[in-house]
Amino acid sequence: MTDKPTVGFIGVGFMGHGMAKNILQGGYPLWVKGNRNRTPIDSLVGMGATEAKTPREMAENCDVIHICLSNSPQVEAVFHGPDGILAGMRAGLTVIDTTTADPTSTEALAAALAEKGGVMIDAPLGRTPKEAEAGTLDAMVGAPDADFARVLPIIECWAGTINHVGPTGAGHKMKLLMNFTSMGYASLYAEALAVATKAGISPNTYAKVIGDSRLSNGFFDTFMAYAIGRDAEIHKFSIANATKDLRYFNAMASEAGAVNVMASAAKHYFTHAEAIGKGEDFIITLSDIVGDLNGLNMADEVAKGKA
Repeated sequence: MTDKPTVGFIGVGFMGHGMAKNILQGGYPLWVKGNRNRTPIDSLVGMGATEAKTPREMAENCDVIHICLSNSPQVEAVFHGPDGILAGMRAGLTVIDTTTADPTSTEALAAALAEKGGVMIDAPLGRTPKEAEAGTLDAMVGAPDADFARVLPIIECWAGTINHVGPTGAGHKMKLLMNFTSMGYASLYAEALAVATKAGISPNTYAKVIGDSRLSNGFFDTFMAYAIGRDAEIHKFSIANATKDLRYFNAMASEAGAVNVMASAAKHYFTHAEAIGKGEDFIITLSDIVGDLNGLNMADEVAKGKA
């Protein structure tokens, strides 16, 4: 027996599996619910987790539920309906949504949860599945002070850097700012590599010169690990998810009455990539896609630079 709250986890994919595993290893009783892929579910059940058939069943048995899905419509779907969280919850339930979501949707779900005595916390993620497995993700948490303090020990199971950025909804706003920055970098680097190559500077040379300068950063290193090093496993984040995040960011900027020229431009690269059937590819492949638009095979150009 344990005096720790029972934790649920909906969405145990690339990021969720590692997060759930670390919660379980932190000594928390854990319920899990996945999708079609049985591998992460079977892995966690084998470690001692209990599988829930529906979000309602999870809400009936858990004190805290994590959600780690792809978008706001998916999050809304696990809340509503006869098998949803709202149908099965008890007063006092806390939901921690780690999805990169639309803040407007988050605030509406928080209100629906509060009507039944529950609490909504948004804690979207930074970094990659590697850090999820290691328990060293970044977390941007939106929550009232007392609720943040109450769930902090659980979040510490899966996050190494935790920032409390404001009330509920602020976490998702901060995450959209973060992803606009990273997708902006991806667009910038992909275009720079293509223009460099067309202008007679090899992509290898561009990567070395920028990498050795103060313009380098962690995202640059990750992006170039594929663009130059061809490491296809370095960052498993899909173009479809990037497009969604940029769409949410542009909507947030519009609602705030802010000029957002750069975000609109970045969105065009990703919406085009998705439109030509590349939505399930990872964002690191944007260098190849922009290269194709310029009549270049970037893998061949990189190989030439090594010859």
